[in-house]
Amino acid sequence: MAPAEAGQTGAHRRPSPRWPHPNHSRGRTSMVDSVYKVIEIVGTSKDSWEKAAKVAVDRAAKSLRDLRVAEVVQLDMQMNKGKIEAYRAKLKVSFKYEG
Repeated sequence: MAPAEAGQTGAHRRPSPRWPHPNHSRGRTSMVDSVYKVIEIVGTSKDSWEKAAKVAVDRAAKSLRDLRVAEVVQLDMQMNKGKIEAYRAKLKVSFKYEG
């Protein structure tokens, strides 16, 4: 919902936490005394940055358990002779560390 629709200005909205925080579990299992590992991954797509990010998260979910947050940190493109060949999305992904 846009700030004007919510009756708030952008300065008064509380930002949502990007990374797991013990006080912001949002109904999930408590994160107190937990450890989360953060890794960077890169997804690519010939169609869009959104699809590139989804490809990265979907692939990470196949080998990592308990993914919590994915943050897009960089978007770029692969070019060839002035034409876009692929969209790339670099993400930071956090998951519960069980080692």
